Amino acid sequence: MSEITLRTDIDADRTKVYEALNTHDGLTGWWTTGVNREGEVLLFDFPEIPEPFRLRRDRADKEEIVWTPIGAFPPHWSGTVVTWQLTDIPEGTGTRVDFRHAGFAADDPDLPHTDDTWSRLMTRLKEYAETGTAQPFFTL
Repeated sequence: MSEITLRTDIDADRTKVYEALNTHDGLTGWWTTGVNREGEVLLFDFPEIPEPFRLRRDRADKEEIVWTPIGAFPPHWSGTVVTWQLTDIPEGTGTRVDFRHAGFAADDPDLPHTDDTWSRLMTRLKEYAETGTAQPFFTL
């Protein structure tokens, strides 16, 4: 199995980062303007994508946020898990985000594109949490 791992230090307290990853306004501030929720299932819509990404929120606190894809789309996300670990930056102030999207097939041809997209999204998350200015990567 293959995985994507990224680390980003954000000059914002853990509450701001948590809210960016766990609230409607937060998620629409850096990822996509198409965010909805059905109970513990987050629905993410993207331009020209036939159906929303459906991610079940398995854990959401100021230490760790875990999402499990449960929809049929995108098919290469089936069996994967997205994890965001939030810790204090050891040598300063702010929040360290350790991101992991694990469980991809070793030969998944979409993995490089997914890795690139998550890298860009981490930059948007950092900018949003630090400034409060919404700049979603995808807009509907």
